[in-house]
Amino acid sequence: MREKKEIDRRHFNASNMHFDEAEIDEGMKEHDRIERLPGQPEVQFNQYGGYVTVNRTTGRAFYYYFVEAHHSHNSLPLLLWLNGGPGCSSIGYGAMEELGPFRVNMDGKTLNINNFSWNHAANVLFVESPAGVGFSYSNTSSDLEEGGDRGTAMDNYAFLVKWLERFPEFKDRDFYISGESYAGHYAPQLAHTILYHNRKPNTTIFINLKGIIIGNPTMNDETDAKGMYEYYESHALIPEETLTQILQYCDFRDNHIGLSTQCLVGILECERNIAALDIYNIYAPTCSNSTHTTSHNTLATNIDPCIDEYVHTYLNRPEVQVALHANITKIPYDWQACSKVIGKWQDSPSTVIPLLNDFIASGLRVWIYSGDMDGRIPITSTKLSIRLMKLTPTTPWLPWYFDNEIGGYRQVYEGNLTFATVRGAGHQVPTYQPARALFLINHFLAGKDLPTSRNLTFFSSPHY
Repeated sequence: MREKKEIDRRHFNASNMHFDEAEIDEGMKEHDRIERLPGQPEVQFNQYGGYVTVNRTTGRAFYYYFVEAHHSHNSLPLLLWLNGGPGCSSIGYGAMEELGPFRVNMDGKTLNINNFSWNHAANVLFVESPAGVGFSYSNTSSDLEEGGDRGTAMDNYAFLVKWLERFPEFKDRDFYISGESYAGHYAPQLAHTILYHNRKPNTTIFINLKGIIIGNPTMNDETDAKGMYEYYESHALIPEETLTQILQYCDFRDNHIGLSTQCLVGILECERNIAALDIYNIYAPTCSNSTHTTSHNTLATNIDPCIDEYVHTYLNRPEVQVALHANITKIPYDWQACSKVIGKWQDSPSTVIPLLNDFIASGLRVWIYSGDMDGRIPITSTKLSIRLMKLTPTTPWLPWYFDNEIGGYRQVYEGNLTFATVRGAGHQVPTYQPARALFLINHFLAGKDLPTSRNLTFFSSPHY
C-alpha cells in the first residue's frame, strides 16, 4: 500500500462533497462498442470501452471497460468492479487477471477465455479510478499531484451518473459494488455517496443500489496491521517472539508514524523473513526468468506468476489501445498496472467501519470475503475488524461447499452481513480460485447463503 502522510482522518462524509451537474455525451454508447480485441476468441456477448468525463473544468476523464452478461443481459444486475492500491488498475487486474472474460496469454498478443468470468452472473463494469490510474487521465497536472478518498468517491459517483445516461437501460437495474484491497475504502465510500444522493429531497437521480461485496479489504488501519503480523506468525513466517515484540511496542493507531525503536526492529525482522515471498499469496511461486518457460499448475496456484508482464505488454500494444478506444489523448507514459504518476494520497480515513455499520442498519446487503493465502490483508485482519463492529452472529462458523469440497468457511451476522473465506486463494481471489469465486458472487447477487451441506448446490450452471 502507498505510504500515507499528512492524512486527514476525519470520518468520510458525502455531505461535504459537491458535484457538477451531469453532462450527457449523446450517442456515445455505439461509439464505445468494441468489435473485437486483438487475439480475442469468438464470444457471444457485447463489450464496450471508452471515456466518461467526470470533471469538464479540469479535463478529468475515467476509462471504463464493460461486458454484458453471457445470457439474460436484459435482466441480470449491473456489477461495478473496483481495484484498489490506491492507484491500481481495474482493467489490468480485475478484467485481465481476475474476473473478466479473457486472460492474456504468455505471448502478450493473444487472449484465452476465462470460463469463470463474472459476466456469467451479471453485467460487469470495470473502471480505472482515480485519474492517473491506467488509461484514466486529467488535463490538469495538479489532479495527479495529490489523490485522496473524497475526490475518488466524488469522481466515481459522477462517472456512474454519466455512464447510466449513456446506458439508460441500466438506470433501474439492481446495482451492486464490488472490489478488493483498497477498494475496501472505495466501495463503501461510493455506496455512502450514492445513498446520500438517493435520499436528497426532490432528487432526479436514483441509483438502485442493493449491496456491496469487498474482498481482502482494507477497512481499519489498526486491525489491518495487527492481523497481518498475527497471520505471519500463525503461518510460521516469523517466530512468536517477533510477534510478541511487535504487538507490545507498535501502536498501529498512529499508522507507522513515530514508531518506537523496539517496534521498528520487530518489523524489520519480519520484513527480512518475508522478503522473498509473494505476500499476496504466500504459497505461490514468484515470477523470474525461468518461470516463463515452466508450468505453474501447482497445488498452490493455477496462474502463471508472470501474468502481470503479459498484461502490461498486451495493454501497451497500439492496436489493443485502438480496439479498446483507450489512450485517445496519448498520455506521456506507458499504461501501468499501478500508477507511478499519482503523488501524495492526501486523505484516507483510518476506518470505514462506521460506513459498514450504517449500511447494515439501512438493510443494504454487505458481504466480505477473504482468500486464505493472502498475507497482505489476511483473514486475521478482517476478523479483527469485524469484531469491532460488535455484531451478533446468526450462524455458527461453518464450511461452505462447492463441487463436493470445502470451498471455504462462512459466518452470517445480524443485519445481513456475511463473511466468507475462500480456500486456496490469495489476495486476488478470482485469479487463484476462479470457480469458487464465481460460485460466491452468484450467491451474493442472489441473496442466498453459501451452502453448508455437500449435496446442496443452489446453482446448476455448467461452469460448476
